[in-house]
Amino acid sequence: MAEAAVDSNEDPSEEAEDLGQLQPDGGGTFQQVTNLLNIMDSESAKTDPVGAGPSMRQTLASVIIAEKATAEPCVVMNALIRCLQVPEIPTQRKVNIYNILQEIVRQEGELEEQCVQRLVAIASKEMRESPETEGYVEAEVASDTLVALSRNHFSLVMYELQHQLKPLDLTDEFVIVTLAKLAHGNVFEFMPYMGITLATIFTMLRLAGEARMRQVICGAMETFCEMVQFYLKHLEDSVYPVMTEEQFATKVFPMYRYFVTVWLRNHNPDVKLGVIKSLKPMLSLLLPNDDLREQVYDYIPLLLAEYQGSLEALFITQVLRQILEASVTTCTPIPQMQLHTVFTELHVQVCTKAPAQQQYGTQNLAEIVHCFLALARSYPKELMKFFLSQTEMSKEATRVGTLTLVRAVVSADEPRMSVKTINMAIRVVKNTLSDTRSKVRMAILRIIGQLAESGFQDKIRSWGLKYVSVQLTLSTYKLTNRRESYQRDIEEKMVHRVTMDTVKTITSSVRGMTNEFWVSLLCYIMETDYTEALTPICISLTNLAEQQLHPPDEEANAGGRSRHVGLPAPHKLLARLLVLMSSPYKGEGRGTAMLNLLRTLSHSIAPAMADMWELEIPLLVRYLEEHTEFTWNQKAWEDKLIQFLRNSLKKTRGSNWSLRLSKELNNQIESFESPSLEKGFLYRALGCSLATGLEADRVEVLLLELLYKTDYGNDFDREGVILCFGLCARGQVTTVLNVLNDFEDRIQESERSWQMGAWRKDHPWRRETVKSALMVMYSCVATHCHPQALLTHVDAPVTAKIIHHYTSSCQDICLKMAFMKSVVQVTCAIRNVKDLEDFQFAQKTTLTAIIMGIIRAEPIDSLVSPVRTMAMDALLQLSKVKPFYSTEEISELMDISIHSLISLQSPGEENESVKTLYTNALRALEQLMEGLMHRQLDPKGLQEMVHLLEKWILSEREGEREKAMNLHAHLMQIYVQSTGVCIPLKLGQVGTLVGLIAPCTCDSHRRTRLASTDVLFSLLDLHASQTCTPWDAPTELELASCKADLRGWDPETIFRASTRIAQVACLQLNCDEVASLIQKLCENIGAVNPQHDKASVTWIGTFLQRRAKELEDKVAEILGTILVHLPVVDHPEVRGLLVEGVLLLAHYHQETVLTLLLRQPLPMESHLTEVWLAVAANMPAARRVLRGLTDRLQSRFTPRASAASKADVWRLAAVDPLMILCTIHLLVENVDKGDKLLDLFPDLMYTLLLQLGSSQDPEAVSPVLKTWRLVHTGTLPEDINPQRVTIESMQLLFERLGSERLAHALEEQGVWALLGGSSTFLQGVGLLARLCIRDVEGSRQRLPELVLRGMDSAVLACRVSSTAVCVEFMSDPILYQEKLLRPAVSLLERGAEQQDEALRVLSLRALGNMALGAPRKESEQLRLKAFLLFGKLAKVVRISKRRFFKEEVKKAWVPLMLHCQDPCSDAAQACMATMYQCVRFWGWKGLEGSSGQSDVSGADEMTVFQMTVCSILTQKKPAVLYRFLLETMTYVKSNFSRIRIASCNLAGIIMKQMSARYLKELDFPALRNSLQELQLDSDPAVRKAALETLNILDTCSQHQLLA
Repeated sequence: MAEAAVDSNEDPSEEAEDLGQLQPDGGGTFQQVTNLLNIMDSESAKTDPVGAGPSMRQTLASVIIAEKATAEPCVVMNALIRCLQVPEIPTQRKVNIYNILQEIVRQEGELEEQCVQRLVAIASKEMRESPETEGYVEAEVASDTLVALSRNHFSLVMYELQHQLKPLDLTDEFVIVTLAKLAHGNVFEFMPYMGITLATIFTMLRLAGEARMRQVICGAMETFCEMVQFYLKHLEDSVYPVMTEEQFATKVFPMYRYFVTVWLRNHNPDVKLGVIKSLKPMLSLLLPNDDLREQVYDYIPLLLAEYQGSLEALFITQVLRQILEASVTTCTPIPQMQLHTVFTELHVQVCTKAPAQQQYGTQNLAEIVHCFLALARSYPKELMKFFLSQTEMSKEATRVGTLTLVRAVVSADEPRMSVKTINMAIRVVKNTLSDTRSKVRMAILRIIGQLAESGFQDKIRSWGLKYVSVQLTLSTYKLTNRRESYQRDIEEKMVHRVTMDTVKTITSSVRGMTNEFWVSLLCYIMETDYTEALTPICISLTNLAEQQLHPPDEEANAGGRSRHVGLPAPHKLLARLLVLMSSPYKGEGRGTAMLNLLRTLSHSIAPAMADMWELEIPLLVRYLEEHTEFTWNQKAWEDKLIQFLRNSLKKTRGSNWSLRLSKELNNQIESFESPSLEKGFLYRALGCSLATGLEADRVEVLLLELLYKTDYGNDFDREGVILCFGLCARGQVTTVLNVLNDFEDRIQESERSWQMGAWRKDHPWRRETVKSALMVMYSCVATHCHPQALLTHVDAPVTAKIIHHYTSSCQDICLKMAFMKSVVQVTCAIRNVKDLEDFQFAQKTTLTAIIMGIIRAEPIDSLVSPVRTMAMDALLQLSKVKPFYSTEEISELMDISIHSLISLQSPGEENESVKTLYTNALRALEQLMEGLMHRQLDPKGLQEMVHLLEKWILSEREGEREKAMNLHAHLMQIYVQSTGVCIPLKLGQVGTLVGLIAPCTCDSHRRTRLASTDVLFSLLDLHASQTCTPWDAPTELELASCKADLRGWDPETIFRASTRIAQVACLQLNCDEVASLIQKLCENIGAVNPQHDKASVTWIGTFLQRRAKELEDKVAEILGTILVHLPVVDHPEVRGLLVEGVLLLAHYHQETVLTLLLRQPLPMESHLTEVWLAVAANMPAARRVLRGLTDRLQSRFTPRASAASKADVWRLAAVDPLMILCTIHLLVENVDKGDKLLDLFPDLMYTLLLQLGSSQDPEAVSPVLKTWRLVHTGTLPEDINPQRVTIESMQLLFERLGSERLAHALEEQGVWALLGGSSTFLQGVGLLARLCIRDVEGSRQRLPELVLRGMDSAVLACRVSSTAVCVEFMSDPILYQEKLLRPAVSLLERGAEQQDEALRVLSLRALGNMALGAPRKESEQLRLKAFLLFGKLAKVVRISKRRFFKEEVKKAWVPLMLHCQDPCSDAAQACMATMYQCVRFWGWKGLEGSSGQSDVSGADEMTVFQMTVCSILTQKKPAVLYRFLLETMTYVKSNFSRIRIASCNLAGIIMKQMSARYLKELDFPALRNSLQELQLDSDPAVRKAALETLNILDTCSQHQLLA
């Protein structure tokens, strides 16, 4: 096996070759293992940070290799070994491989020997040759691998290690480390090699010069010795040859000696530490050996010398303790010659402060104490002499250290500790009794307590108890008269605490205590001012009393049993303990200790109370045990003690016990400071004890004494005396009132003088101070006396005295406060009487008047006292007793109270006292308002309360708004909770209340916003409850979300949240509530600030957006409210939002809104102008309004219809037309300039024409508006004239069209001037209509309808104007396209028969124009009728109109000539007859003779006639002929083929007759194109006629070119 190992180490290449032979198929495994290792390496690179554990991929790769090894362990291990032999393998990869190998070895157990040999050889070489620069990581993991292999292959591993361990040859450190690991993991297998290993290592000690090697050897020796001890304890389990303890000790001692003598003196601290740690297990083997133990003692001085070095003292002390305890155990003390050195070195460690680098000072001290205990067992006398010598030194630390060691010796539970040793120890202690230093005194006290606790009570009965008593008195005196530094006070407190602990220890363990000690402790309780020591003293007294009451059996049998102990002053003790028990948790829970003491001494204090105490004291103790100083209630505890006192005094009824106790309590008043809980309870106890006194005269004496010795300038004492008198009045009301009256007489009360200083030289009294105390005393008497006695004395003398003392004083703040406090107490006392029946408090009116005067006198801008708070509290209490306040009185009280507080500025955070006053005052106001409101808890009372708060809610000051809103929220909550749905609110009241609060939801002050939200939600909730429409869950969530948003600071978020609340609210309220809400919102605009105003109009807008459609009956009311308040609004944004509200109303209720707006003096009021400008800015609204205004004007010219709806009522309401005209003018002027208003143009223009026509009447000029008269006197301004406004509006309309041609035509023809003149008006109308037909898009479609409607009007002016327009339209084809010709003709025929000349002329003219335009229509009957009508006109035309009709004939001549060929024969004949009738208007005789007289056929006759006409025109009016040609060519597109043929023929005739001049002006290409298009006509005759005319055109064109 060794040869195999050597071979493997010497020839790695051969090993690799053999590996290949051993694993012929290992190539695949090797590759797999390599790949997995690569994965682990890559993951290691990713997880470089220190402390990072293996990643999931690393763990998985490792597990895969280990699982593969389960099936093929050798193959995998050989692959891993092969990986280890790769050159320059990274350290982390080696570590991973070795870890995997360790895992495989642990899970597989036995492996093939050859594989193990190779691994051992490689790991051993790795362990020995790893470079130090890598931190020995590879060496450590290789070492761990060898240890893992040793569990199943110990021999192979051990052989390799022993092979590397050679005598006198310093081996590698990891060989020794690995041997130590092997010894620890394989104890029994290693033991056969232990001897040779220790011997070989010993030969290396001289060669180990490096500190690290020495540390390694020390650590290995520590492990080896520990394993040897384990081996020796389990020898029976060993199967290997046994080696004795002595043999092991013999092997170890040389190394121990070398360690102590050589290596321990090394300067390296790590080496020293390693050596000292290895000594303990080595000594465990050496000290049991008698021979070697003596040699170990010889090296103790070397160990002691190390205390002077830098080594941790604890480790040295532990070694010394091991040696010294072994010396005691084996009864072989250390040599006496070494004692002084050991004493001195250890004592120094106790008495000196450990160096800063020493980490284990406390543990070291404990080890040293054990060393001294061991020394005390071996050398007690020598040790005590040493201690005595040390106490002779004056150094405090030395004495304290010595006494600490003495206490440890005394406390040792060692039977061998002789009495002589204790006596010697006491001698040492007595030697230091005169030392007054704190630490020495504490050390002595602890020794005395330890002696008592250890059973040496008789040793301290004289000197010890006396010393404790002296220290108790001394420490208490020093603590109560502190004149030293803070550090000295701390030390003295520690002395006192130790003294208390010692007293407790002594009294619990020492029997047969001296009476002197008992009395001193009792006196200490009753006299000491240092009350923190009372708990242990009471416990000690209880223990002593128990010992006296229950002596040991032998003493009891000898002397019997007594239930009494000696008490010098039982009344004084009870009084003292009762007062001190009022603070039961002070001084570590003195209450329980004192109660137990009382119970123990019950028969000695008052036998009559003993049985009751036995029952009640355990209950009090249980209460204290169930609570702590943090959970108990002071008042509840004091009440229990007072009840305990009362019950106790009842047991002594009939005796003077209560008076004697009262006297003792009275005497103790000066013993306690003011203020203190104890003194406060003392006054209560004194009052209760005096109340049970039987002798009234002695009670009066005590009460008077108390009154005279009280310092009334001290608030605490004054209040204590007042409470004492009140409690005394419970059983002595007459006596107390007499004493007070007597006191007032004795101090010579006078309104002119008040001689108080003579009574108290130390505390001169002030008049007001005593008066205030007397007032509160009287009220306190009323509070505590019997109810029947109260009703007898409450008006007089109690309340009368209170009023007298107040009104007869200077009435400063303190007196006012005392007065208010007295009033509250008296009133509460009256209310607490159960059977008041019809009792009327006679002094209520007087008290109320005084309090209201006090409130009025307080400054409204500052708060320096709680006077207002107390005054309101007093009023609240007074309001609850009869006679009750009237409604008027309640309102006055509320108003005064609110006014006194509302203007106060909120205090800053830094002034805590003013902040408290402020908070209390507001709370008192809330309570007063709540109490007064309960007297009138109905809608009227609610409205009255809100009315009082309204001016403050709308205040410009944030603080006033906040307080008012908080008060409103509180009272609203009370109202909702108190009334609920029982009393429904009045109609409109909810809207008014909501309207007041709503703007505050956007207040700049956060708390005001939230409070207003609470009020708003309460109102809405109340309304929902009363209307049985509870909120659903989404609504509640929405409101909660809104409130959360209002907590923020972003203004936009706040306004959105407020708007969302409005959206919820508007769904809850009916129309009446909405109207009242909007009215209230409008009223509040301008009251606070722009932010509130914006919120108001936002709410208005929200409600109108959601509910405007439903508010038909409320529109007038709402709009009137808005218009009334709009003029006073200054902020542009708010005005704009209000105007938007008007627009919203107009959107749903336009007629109503228009009527209301038009009835306002529009031209004069800027705010109304702003409304109309807003309308103009909104084009859809502007169009609607313009239509509405147009309809309003047109309705004047139509018969008045009856109203079918409310909207009709408003639409038909009388409105001055001038208002409408002004509005139209304003809107047209300001709407979007880019909008031509083409859709409105016809209606507007026509309506304005009608209005202008009606204004031509002289009676209609410049009316004085009714609305104008409401504001001004006189006539309207000149620029506000109906005619002028109308014309300007029309001009604005035409300017919007943007047509330069039209504008030029209007200007050139003077249309506006014509319209403005009464004589030229109709001419202007005609021109304007003609231009509209020609140039305005859309007019030709709408205007005819309007004209026909106007022609049917009952108003003459309307009919005339409409007919004037109709004249122009009758000649336009549009009239025929719209199929309006029939009604037009009918109306014109009717108009032609009217008496009005203008109407008749216009009607006839229109009919003439109609005749001109009718031939183009498809209706045969219409054409026939038009020709007949035109013929009639030609017959009946008068001479005056002949010239006018001649022009009409010229216009109609071409159609007449063409329609002689009309498809309808009747129409053709009528046309021909009419044409002949019109020939005479040309004035040509030759033409008249040729008309209708030829014998040729009709067609030829017409041709001849046409040629004649053209010939004459060529000669006389060639220009007319030229126009005829152009007009004729327009008919080539007629729908009738015969007309197309006739037009071609006529055109040819005209071209033949046309002069050369006009031929040049013809547009030959255009004419040719028109005729060529007819070549495609479906009718062959048309094509033929067109071709002939085209030939004529070409001929004319050639002639024109030749010319």
